[in-house]
Amino acid sequence: MVEKSINSEEIFKGVLLHVKRDEVLLENGVKSVREYVLHPGAVAVVPVTEDNRIVFVKQYRYPIKQVLLEIPAGKFDSPEENPLDCAKRELKEETGFTASNYTYMGYIYTTPGFSNEIIHLYLATGLTKGNMKTDEDEIIEIEIKDFEEAVQKCITGEITDAKTIIGVMKAYHMLRSEK
Repeated sequence: MVEKSINSEEIFKGVLLHVKRDEVLLENGVKSVREYVLHPGAVAVVPVTEDNRIVFVKQYRYPIKQVLLEIPAGKFDSPEENPLDCAKRELKEETGFTASNYTYMGYIYTTPGFSNEIIHLYLATGLTKGNMKTDEDEIIEIEIKDFEEAVQKCITGEITDAKTIIGVMKAYHMLRSEK
């Protein structure tokens, strides 16, 4: 099931996103159009304290006009950036915390129907509190929730951010399996 690109054009190239429109040929001979967004890639971190609580960030998300409770996350600074280095940077910038242990939990494609965005997920433990160093265009508040409460908020729909739901559930399963 491969679609062959016949023609490709750039629609928009911005600071974060790059939008393209391709004409493709399907295996059955039908031609179609695919519009999609190229994204640099990102990481998300589930920071878990010694007393089994998760450090979340609250921030306003302009496209949906809502404040969301999310795990710390951010995009790569360059295509060559190592995901673990990015995870460490984003955890420190957005929460002030550093971690002595990072466990890779895999990756997700956020919206493969129209974007190539990939997010690498990490569990961070052995946390040490420090000072936040957010970007000047970010206004973030920290909220620390009991792990079980966070899982329930994912299940009930109080937490709606996909990377956060997946990260919390993967971390929950991983930590329960270790016990």
